[in-house]
Amino acid sequence: MTRHFLRDDDISPAEQAEILQLAVELKAKPHSRKVFEGPKTVAVIFDKTSTRTRVSFAVGISDLGGVPLIIDAQGSQMGAKESVADTARVLDRQVAQIVWRTYAQAGLEEMAQNSNVPVINALSDDFHPCQLLADLLTIQEHKGKLAGLKLVYIGDGNNMANSYLIAGAMAGMHVVAVTPEKYSPAADVVAKATQIAAGTGGSVSVSHVPKEAVVDADVLATDTWVSMGQEAEKAQRVKDFAGFTIDSELLKAAKADAIVLHCLPAYRGYEISAEVLDGKQAVIWDEAENRLHAQKALMVWLDQRAK
Repeated sequence: MTRHFLRDDDISPAEQAEILQLAVELKAKPHSRKVFEGPKTVAVIFDKTSTRTRVSFAVGISDLGGVPLIIDAQGSQMGAKESVADTARVLDRQVAQIVWRTYAQAGLEEMAQNSNVPVINALSDDFHPCQLLADLLTIQEHKGKLAGLKLVYIGDGNNMANSYLIAGAMAGMHVVAVTPEKYSPAADVVAKATQIAAGTGGSVSVSHVPKEAVVDADVLATDTWVSMGQEAEKAQRVKDFAGFTIDSELLKAAKADAIVLHCLPAYRGYEISAEVLDGKQAVIWDEAENRLHAQKALMVWLDQRAK
């Protein structure tokens, strides 16, 4: 059966660790695996604008010996004149894998149900699992481990919050999602992450008080308060998220050696202060680079299971 990666828990905790170890190996030897040699083509579809995702997948596919076929929404028939299912049936006869950055999680699920090649979620409204592989790789590099660490996510209960909860629980971390009350993460995601944590030794909780939540934190993470498609809500969101900025004062409440993550793009002065973003505790540029290595590992891992 073809394996897909549509959400963080489409793999097991053991498989997550296996992919992260493979990412370490590929970071050390970037051109050691040529699973797309031929060259094979990988379709990379964008319904949303992108910098890091576009660059990291294109470079990664090339490093693995393949050719990235970049498809922008405005340049294809998908969703307008052709269904997602029919698009999948066309693509899977010509490409080795399908990577899709889109809106609805249901679209990814439909794509996977009709594809005989692996489908990868490069971001959806519900999850951002490739980002979490990169984040976990970054934490592991700087902290030497994942299990037992306290990770505090501060911001909107969005796709990033969902992925931090589930992927962090899978890694045996103690994850706290800190949001304004009306922006809490989805109850079903919290329940699933709690279930996963029970089997890995981790824990999951939700808080609405940043200064209390970050005490003893090993890792602080955040994301933009205004995601794509929410621009009309900006003024209200900025008001609602007052007090939820990762600034130097909040960072002092965490452990002295805490590291700071941000998936980017970052808006200095909103979800994170310029002082923290550009400071020595931020590992954000390592995190951005690690998208490349983590996604290469994922594509290699999926390729191995497609044979």
